[in-house]
This record gives sequence, C-alpha cells and structure tokens, in this order.
Amino acid sequence: MKAAVLFVRCLEAEGITRIFGVPGEENADFMIALEDSSIEFVLCRHEQGAAFMAEAHGRLTGEVGVCLGTLGPGATNLITGVADANMDRSPMLVLTGQAHSRRQHKESHQAMDVVAMFRPVTKWATSIQNVDTIPEIVRKAIKLATAEKPGACHIELAEDLAGSETTAEPIIPTKVRRPVPGERVIEQAMALIRSARRPVILAGNGTIRKRASKQLRIFAEKTGIGVINTFMAKGAVDMDAPYCLFTIGLQAKDHASIAIDESDLVITLGYDMVEYEPFLWNRDNDHKILHIDFMPAEVDENYHAEVEVVGDLAHTLWMLNEAVDAGGVPSFDLAHQQGVRESMIGEFEAHGADETVGSIRPQKALADARQVLGPNDVLLSDVGAHKMWIARYYQSHEPNTCLIPNGFCSMGFALPGAVGAALALPERRVMAVCGDGGFLMNVQEMETATRLGCNITVMVWEDHAYGLIAWKQQNEFGRHTDLSFGNPDFVQLAEAFGWNGYRVENAADLQETLEASFTAAGPSLVVLPIDYRENDLLTKRLGRIGCAI
Repeated sequence: MKAAVLFVRCLEAEGITRIFGVPGEENADFMIALEDSSIEFVLCRHEQGAAFMAEAHGRLTGEVGVCLGTLGPGATNLITGVADANMDRSPMLVLTGQAHSRRQHKESHQAMDVVAMFRPVTKWATSIQNVDTIPEIVRKAIKLATAEKPGACHIELAEDLAGSETTAEPIIPTKVRRPVPGERVIEQAMALIRSARRPVILAGNGTIRKRASKQLRIFAEKTGIGVINTFMAKGAVDMDAPYCLFTIGLQAKDHASIAIDESDLVITLGYDMVEYEPFLWNRDNDHKILHIDFMPAEVDENYHAEVEVVGDLAHTLWMLNEAVDAGGVPSFDLAHQQGVRESMIGEFEAHGADETVGSIRPQKALADARQVLGPNDVLLSDVGAHKMWIARYYQSHEPNTCLIPNGFCSMGFALPGAVGAALALPERRVMAVCGDGGFLMNVQEMETATRLGCNITVMVWEDHAYGLIAWKQQNEFGRHTDLSFGNPDFVQLAEAFGWNGYRVENAADLQETLEASFTAAGPSLVVLPIDYRENDLLTKRLGRIGCAI
C-alpha cells in the first residue's frame, strides 16, 4: 500500500475519529487516503483555528486531538495553537507535509526545518525518513501525547514519501497502566496530613481527569479539607460542595488566598506551575507542602515539598481514602475555610439582579451564563480581561465544563475551540466568551461553524480595546497606553456569516437573549457593551480583603 494509506490506517487503529486542518499539495496523498477511511476531516479556514479545535477536542475527551497543515506557512500557522495545547496539557497530534526529499537539503520554495520549529512547543517532533517506520512513529507519538502530563507531538511526512509503497502494518495499541506510589510514601503523606491543624488542598489541572476528580471529592468529603482550584481545574469539585473554596490565580489577594495564608499544610494535587507560580502563594516559604502528582515536583525556590507522592493521581487519592478509613478522620480546625466560602458566595450574589442600561457588568454577564448552562454544558474562555472575570465568577459543577487557556494563554482560542467542543459533545450546550480583540483573531472560523451546523453561542464583551493590558498597566503605572481600536457592526457580521446576531444593552434582557440564542437553529453571536469600570473597582476591593480569622 502507499505510505499515506498506512499512515491513515495507523491513525484508525489508534481510535482517531476526526482531524482538523487546512491541507496543501504536499498532503495530497494523505488526504486521498483519508477520504477512504472512517476518519472525518474538518476543513478549517486557518491552521491556527484547526489547532485550537483539536486542543478543545483533546481537553474535553481525553483522546488525542489531531490537526493538519502543509509545509512552510501552513506549519507556522499551526504553531500558536500547538504551543497552547502543549502547555495546557491537551493530548494532540500535529501532522504536517514537507517538500520532496530531493530538495530539502537546499534553498527551496516554502521549505524550512519544521521539526526544529516544533521541538520547543511539543513533547516530541520527528520527520518520517523511512516509510516502514510509520507504525512505530504513530504509536510512539500517540503514546507520548496521552502520557502524563499530556501534550502535543508532531509528525512530518514529505510528499514523495507519502506516495511510496510499503508492506508494513499498523501496530495495535495496548493500554499502559500508570505506576502507583508505594505504601511507605502514602504512610508519610498521611502522617503529614494528620500532623496538620489547618490543611488546604490546591487542585490543579491534573485533577480534572474523571477518575481523579471522583477520588478527590471522596477525600474532601471524608476529611472536610477545603479545595481551592486553579483556573484550569474548575469543576474538579462541585461548586455547591461545602468544601469548595473556588478559584485562585488572579495574582492578587483574594478570599481563596486567605485559606492558603492561614493554612499550615498545602496539599497540591495535579498542580501546574504554569498557571500560578508558588512565589505568589508561598513567597516567604512558610508553608509545608505535600506534593501529589503524576510527575515529581518542579524545582522552584518557593516550592519545597516535605513529601512528594508520585504516581497515578486517582489511585493515589484512592490509597489516601483507604488510609483515612483505616485510621479515622483527623481532627482539623477548618472554621476559617467556611468564612472564605461564604465571602465568595456573597460576591457571586452581589450583581445577579443588575438591571443596568447601556453597559453590562461582568458579574451579571457570567451569572446569566451560569443560569442558561446546565451542569454538564461547556463554557470556553478566550484570553483577555474577561478571562479574569470568568476565573473568579464562573464556577463549575463538573470537571472539563469550563475551558480556560491558562498555560500558554493564547488569544483567539474560544471561537474555534467552541467548534471543536460542539463536534466532540454535540448533546451539550457550548458557549464561548470572548473579548472583541480575541474574537476577531479567528473570526474566519464563523464560516466553519455555519458550514458544520454547530449550535454554539459566542458571547462577545465589547470594550473597543485590549482591556486586560490596559487593566494591568493601570495597576502598575496609574495610567495606560493607547490600546483602543474600532469594531465592525457585530450583528451585521453575524448575519453575513449566516449566524443569528443579537446585541444586548440592557442587563435585564441578557439571560433571556442567551436562552433564545441556544433555542435558535445554528450558531449565534451575542454582543454586549461591557462595563470594565468594574476592573479597577475589583482591584481596589481585593486590596482591602483581610484575614477571615
């Protein structure tokens, strides 16, 4: 068979069902082989959009999201989305074409060292040199992409090799069981927990794996220890659970940070420093730390763990739950954590009934979003000032129901990500929340959503500026540079792309409009003028927060 056919059969053997991309002539043999396979190819309008769609697929399903581009500019267009997926721990396979092997050694049209470009932003990147190695390379790439911590792998296939003949066969994948910690280290961890009076759990990205979330909830219910989640760990525990202390990571003092300030042991679970560096919560190195993760702790001057428990996170939590059952529930002083929770609930409820006219507060927009989305529905955040509001005010019931890019933090994620989410989970409501800056970065994927019939809603917060940069400059310098820009008429833009378009200027109308956007056929765009005067007000309010005890 042709090497391209073998490549596709290897992907089928791995359970790949969908590839997002923009092909070029160097992918021709692969694309023809794909047409005769069970794998769906989703034609996108830009390679970056394809990468973000694949990232969302990977984060939501745990399966490998696959994106494709050609050589040269096709490959360079992919790289931002690939870097975002890799740092946000989304399993991804990146496929690119390459020039004929007879011209790769010299200056040549569109040819560049794509593998070298991808190496810094992937777990592994390689070029196929011998077509008989395709089964090994595909198996290795998928194995690495899904191994903890998940990330992106890249495979390059030159156009002449794609058309070459081979007699190799796909390798049938087998599941790999992750290693588990030994009994001795679990005893050490439990001894550290039992010696604490005011422990708190800092749950990171690793805890949103389904089994890990289940065991974490059991552990928190048994012990009563409060759980703070990072941006990407939303839903690891139910927002309604009495031990849920909500989200940390605004890089300023907040109610959740009080729980860490007052703790004598921080139990980190699946914690990623790319989200919230230890300097921000352990500046004076005065907290004992129990590190529990799939991987050993990163070396950091503000992160010295007393005990490191390395192994499958779900199994580790199960072992701790067994230890609690065997030895009884430790006696803790957790009264201050209830105060933290009550303070945050008061913040959530403060603006739910707003009826402002002319602009809408961020708190109100997110309260209404939470009302129209069910426990298993999905909200995706883009990057900008709105991301900070979503992190603080939009809480979740289930893991992987709020996707925030918070490792690489690339703007332009949410619209294509919503398309990927809608295809992966067609039975759920999917909403993207974007600023007007990030939304226009991948606006071309509106056509993809229309063509595919995605019933998504994109809510755009319009402030005619790069609002997050303005907010940060204002905080640091007392003023900000000119960051303003113009916008199209978004309702007309929606109509031009075949979307339902809505503009909402009265806060009292927003929830009803969001509901209507989901009941209407096809994708919908809901635009609202956002009241970012609340940014400075939030900064001042956070600066006045005092200790709960």
